[in-house]
Amino acid sequence: LERRRRRELLRRERIFNPRIRTIGIDKDALDAQVKERKIQEAAEKAQHERFAHDMKKNDRLMCLLEERQKNEIKDMNKALIEFQKNFQGPETRREFDLNDPQALKKDRPARVSDDDPRCTISGMQKFMGEDLNYEQRMKFQKEQIREWSLQQQKDWKNALADQKLADDLYDKFRIELDQKIMEEQRKEEESRRDVCTAIKTFNRIQAAELDHKNELEKAQKIKDDMDEITCLLRGDFLSENPDQAMGPWSKHPVLVDRWKGMTQEQLMAIRQFQKEQALEKQRLKEQEHLRDAEWDRQRLQAARAQLLWERHQQRQSRLQRQELDVSNAQLSQQQKAKNICLKEEEYSNIPTEEFYAQFNTTTR
Repeated sequence: LERRRRRELLRRERIFNPRIRTIGIDKDALDAQVKERKIQEAAEKAQHERFAHDMKKNDRLMCLLEERQKNEIKDMNKALIEFQKNFQGPETRREFDLNDPQALKKDRPARVSDDDPRCTISGMQKFMGEDLNYEQRMKFQKEQIREWSLQQQKDWKNALADQKLADDLYDKFRIELDQKIMEEQRKEEESRRDVCTAIKTFNRIQAAELDHKNELEKAQKIKDDMDEITCLLRGDFLSENPDQAMGPWSKHPVLVDRWKGMTQEQLMAIRQFQKEQALEKQRLKEQEHLRDAEWDRQRLQAARAQLLWERHQQRQSRLQRQELDVSNAQLSQQQKAKNICLKEEEYSNIPTEEFYAQFNTTTR
């Protein structure tokens, strides 16, 4: 803030000093700035042109390298094709006899006549219906098939008539059979109903006997369980009697196989020690709680002090800015008043014609 205040004072003295301040614009400074700007633009233009020249050069170089790579790939492919054509022909392959396009022309016909000795059973070169007198045999077979077809049509008509008669007889028989089946089903349902009634009665009797038997067994089981529980409760095994672990002559040593737990005095001592431990733990928790509360209080005080200090700093900065704005406004008013006074003095010393000429120039 002090550095800004000093810089503002120096700027104010430099601007509002009427002895060293000039009225209007500084043309020499503007010309120097324009010249400097042109020099800078020329340098930037030269730099851009140099970059463009380098880019064009790199592009030409990349085109040449790509063309060279394409030519090398083309030459390699051409050499590979030439090598395959000269040294890796189809006829040099091991399986060429399987893919030879002239294999059918080079091979002999499958058979020359029906009695060709090469047409053995295992050769599978001659099958039924592939003899050389195929046309005569097919003509005879067609005539035979026509006769068979006529005979089949006649037989089919006779079979349809027989089938119709048989269907009529079958329908009559089926109706009679359905009536008999319905009568049998009615009788069977009546007998089944009687059987179900008898079975229900028998099952009811069996269920009653089973319930009575289960009640007797349950009562006997309850009695046996109560006797067993009473025996166990009265015994030393479940009574947890600690006296049975004592020795026969004295209280020590303790019989390990009969030990049923500690005595009331030992249990009271353990419970007392546990209570003391709980009280000590509660005390330590309270001390820790008080210590945490003290730390929280100190942190809150520190945060509150820091917040107050920041607010004080903000108020000081706000007041300084307000004072600086007021002083700048006063100085601006004073400078405007001084400018008006200087213009009035200057215009009062100039003749009328020169005053109007200068006023027109200033207006333009």
